Amino acid sequence: MERYSVTEEDMKRYYILKKVIEGFLKLKEAAEVLGLSYRQTIRLKKRFLLEGIEGLIRKKPLKPPNLKITEDLKNQIVELRNRLYYDFNILHFKEKLSEVHHIDISYESLRKILIDKGLHIPKRKRKAYRRRRRMPEAGLLVQMDSSQHRWIENIEKLWWLIGMIDDADGYVYAEFHPAETTKANMKVIKDYILQRGVFMALYTDKASHFKTTRHGGVHYNVSLEHKDTQIQRALKRLGIELIHANSPQAKGRIERLFRFFQDRLIKEMRLRDIKDYETANKFLKEEFLPWYNKRYTLSVKNVYKELPKDCNLDLIFSVRDLRKVGKDNTIKYQGVIYQLLPSDGKKSFADLWIEVCEMLNGEIKLIYKDKEISYVVISRDERKRLKEDILNLREYQPDRPKKRHTPSPDHPWRKDFRKKVYDISK
Repeated sequence: MERYSVTEEDMKRYYILKKVIEGFLKLKEAAEVLGLSYRQTIRLKKRFLLEGIEGLIRKKPLKPPNLKITEDLKNQIVELRNRLYYDFNILHFKEKLSEVHHIDISYESLRKILIDKGLHIPKRKRKAYRRRRRMPEAGLLVQMDSSQHRWIENIEKLWWLIGMIDDADGYVYAEFHPAETTKANMKVIKDYILQRGVFMALYTDKASHFKTTRHGGVHYNVSLEHKDTQIQRALKRLGIELIHANSPQAKGRIERLFRFFQDRLIKEMRLRDIKDYETANKFLKEEFLPWYNKRYTLSVKNVYKELPKDCNLDLIFSVRDLRKVGKDNTIKYQGVIYQLLPSDGKKSFADLWIEVCEMLNGEIKLIYKDKEISYVVISRDERKRLKEDILNLREYQPDRPKKRHTPSPDHPWRKDFRKKVYDISK
């Protein structure tokens, strides 16, 4: 006959459930007395009806579990933690143990080992806030932001990680840049569109390259209608709506992404001994982002649109400015003179306004009525020589005899006015 060790708690459950079956207590009242949830009390009642008191007793396992963690395994985990993964969080450390060292252990077991060995101090749980629901379909809304951080330990200068994340499926694209400029943000948006297609709305902060903000004062007035920024103009051309967030919390999804990257990405680059940002960008695009997107991207309906065939992204994502062509058919842009050549049957563009497009790679294109104009750059030496020629022409111009000016007959000095003045002076 099998024997069980019955505790007072088991006897209490037996007594209360017996009263429930006899009809003296309701199940909801029994749950309150036992300190259990209503559903758990239902489960206990079912076991009690099927097995009697044996269904309420916790039975000890007949043999130890197969996956028992030995002291040697614990020592191996501690040694790896101290030597390689000293700055990894527990989940990241668990993944490395499984992927690299083939040690499969649960998160909670690993956490307890690290706490027992003094290698992890539990933190107090933070207050949980309700998050905004994800968009139902990928391509409806994409969040964009940048994070300035010391991503590589041996480089003191802080670089920017500019990233984009789809609000629905969590797909991520990012790049390292030395500064958060208009061109840098344009390049990231352009590369994202080349990978996934055209989306419907972009959610950003109110940085100057996304929104023009001016404030009036006592001595000057500001127009209510602001000129579009370069990024706003490019997004309008593609039919993408630009939405500005009023607080960092509104972009919580990408803010949490940067917190994840500042933890995981930095340590992964340290393990690979990455010392420069060119190598870091290569690792980010070829290894880290594919791993992240494969692991964390959700499966939802995709509403990204294909890029139109006649759409030139290089030209759309360029920094544009207007210039008026001079009488000599030249323009000046950032200290450089461009001599315009006859294009599309037009010999001269004098007194016309044209667009100067500075591409992301630094190339300059001149556009008039959506058509490209050929040009020749006038170098500094040529410019200096032209100035000298003009000065020499002025110097060698023959002196012309100056014409003597004769006052008209009705000039005041021919009248009595002069005499009166002299009389007054006397």
